[in-house]
Amino acid sequence: MTQDQRRLYLIHSLLSEGPEGGIVIPSGGQDQKRLLRTLFNIRPPRPAEKKFLAVQDAYLQEEIRQKGVTDLKDLRPVQEGLYLWRGDITTLRCDAIVNAANSQLLGCFVPCHGCIDNAIHTYAGVQLRAACAEIMHRQGHPEEPGTAKITPAFNLPCSYILHTVGPVVHGRPTEREEAQLASCYRACLDLAEHSGVKSIAFCCISTGEFHFPNDRAAQIAVRTVKIYKEHTNSTVEVIFNVFREKDFDLYRRLLGPDSKAAGGARIR
Repeated sequence: MTQDQRRLYLIHSLLSEGPEGGIVIPSGGQDQKRLLRTLFNIRPPRPAEKKFLAVQDAYLQEEIRQKGVTDLKDLRPVQEGLYLWRGDITTLRCDAIVNAANSQLLGCFVPCHGCIDNAIHTYAGVQLRAACAEIMHRQGHPEEPGTAKITPAFNLPCSYILHTVGPVVHGRPTEREEAQLASCYRACLDLAEHSGVKSIAFCCISTGEFHFPNDRAAQIAVRTVKIYKEHTNSTVEVIFNVFREKDFDLYRRLLGPDSKAAGGARIR
């Protein structure tokens, strides 16, 4: 199958699964991609046929290849064991990436939403939502802020995804919310250590839809990671992944020559 044929097969398969009626499949490739992403996003966690998964996997892996994959080994550290990289986290090849998840841990069901949760679930494939649903079924309650779970990455270039729920902030962050955000980083690092993960890429947890101020979140992220590595002698390589220029500038300042003095108030 060509990539166009795969896309049409997946669209027809997903439309046949659900109650969506009267949807006209657009002729343009970009419009078809948007429709396919919408159908991926709204699909509930349920089994899929082997042929569907084979076609989906081939399609998603080719889409990621076309976007361009960045390998950790091609990046230069800004400090020992610490990296700063601006780009699409779904195209990064390292051991694990971090997903800023919601408390249901099932991904974003809003069609084509711009959050990182939506992007990761879209390009990992429908297997990821099913894996997360199994975790949540066994757990029996929503995921608490500041904790982490691990799943395979399926079609992404990395091997694992660490899912963590950051605090939702309304106004200035409280001490409790700052502590919860710091706990997200520690929980992911602990889980990485226990799972044999040697490199981990953190997104800017809680700063998007959860409204944590970007500058304070960056301070907490850098300080927490540094303290963890110092206190545990962890050799896990950490990539601070950003997508927006303002976040890149924040992290660059924090990780520069004066970074030891950065970090603001003490994080408990």
